[in-house]
Amino acid sequence: METWQAVLIGLIPSIGVGLLFWFVMRSVMRADRREREALAQIDREEAQARAAAAQASPRDTPDQDERATAPGTPGSS
Repeated sequence: METWQAVLIGLIPSIGVGLLFWFVMRSVMRADRREREALAQIDREEAQARAAAAQASPRDTPDQDERATAPGTPGSS
């Protein structure tokens, strides 16, 4: 009986450290997953905002006539 008690007493600290390590690693993995989900959500929102801005106001490009008469361009008076 003394032998089993000695074995259990010897294993308890190792089991405790193993459980502690497992809980810490589980927390790290969950935090990483939540961070990746949050970053993906932010990326989706930014992409939607860029798409909405591009549709709402297309780029203003001057017509050929406007470029020819713009001040400082060759051929303008």
